[in-house]
Amino acid sequence: MTPLPKRKTSSARRDRRRANDFLTTNNLTQCSNCGEMRLPHRVCPSCGYYKGQEVVNKAKESKSE
Repeated sequence: MTPLPKRKTSSARRDRRRANDFLTTNNLTQCSNCGEMRLPHRVCPSCGYYKGQEVVNKAKESKSE
């Protein structure tokens, strides 16, 4: 005979175990300036542009590092 569970698994325990089954990956969009993939509504980490405007000057930051 195969082993059987001693108690019924509660719906809360079952649902907590299954919570990670439906996670989705982050949607990435392409930067209009450099073409790198970035998170939507965020400044591009590679070039520093957002909606066609330079928000963070990456040229100065890369020289100082």
